[in-house]
Amino acid sequence: MKRLKSLNLRGWLLVGTAACGVALAGAVATFGSSARAGGALEERKLPMKFGWVACEPNCRGWVSAVGIITSDTPKDFEDFARGRQLGGATVVLDSSGGSVNDAITLGRRFRNLGLLTTVGISLQNRGGQSARPAVAPEAYCESMCVFLLLAGKKRYVPDAAHVRVHQIWMGDRADDAKAASYSAQDLMIVERDIGRLAKYTFDMGGAGDLLSLALSVPPWEDLHELDTGELKLTNLVTTDLVADVLPHVDVTAPAMAELAPKTQARFGAEPEQQQPARSTKTAEAMVPTGAAPSASPPK
Repeated sequence: MKRLKSLNLRGWLLVGTAACGVALAGAVATFGSSARAGGALEERKLPMKFGWVACEPNCRGWVSAVGIITSDTPKDFEDFARGRQLGGATVVLDSSGGSVNDAITLGRRFRNLGLLTTVGISLQNRGGQSARPAVAPEAYCESMCVFLLLAGKKRYVPDAAHVRVHQIWMGDRADDAKAASYSAQDLMIVERDIGRLAKYTFDMGGAGDLLSLALSVPPWEDLHELDTGELKLTNLVTTDLVADVLPHVDVTAPAMAELAPKTQARFGAEPEQQQPARSTKTAEAMVPTGAAPSASPPK
């Protein structure tokens, strides 16, 4: 079955990410563009990782979710959550997107746990062991990450954060979408996943405007960054107060390293072999999602 990929919106069933993505059969993938500080830039090219940022007794702490959503991500989250009391916790997202169906699965899990969501780069041990962790607001949430953001019971987006969307597309034809040919089966797969994403969007309390904005941007155009008005119009933001999702947490601290534009890369057997591509375009999802490389994991 052909793999689907979507630029910025690429997290649908496929795998979408600004830096890389994983396309699985019958799934839609999306990649987005984004920027990040120092080593965090490289983390965005890898499958999503979860970490607990502790800041007791000053605050409860939060979940850091960085990277691309792959077919392994829902299970990785379950492994991370095992033994932790995550109900009502906040997830700080920094992601280029990923697999559509896996993002939907993960998003529903977030909602079942009553998690809160925001966008940012988690910073720990700034200035020594005694320093409190903080969140740098200039982070990116693109593609299917936007729909993970939507899963939060409460949702906050800092002014400096970038939330970007794009149309989904057949992953193996995104580089030259206009010149490529498409079969009836291809169209069926795309429309099926659009339907799945639409249902999820409404189940999470999102507005149809979110789908309208994303689906109006073709793969040969740059990702669309939502402005303040659009964040509210789409219902991606439910509060203007950071304290509603991260009480007693510093969210104004700058990143530790100079912010540099993120590059987009294709997923290969090894992350370091990924080749940079235009940050505003979707790359073909070919990244292994398990411990060992596999030719093309089924979806």
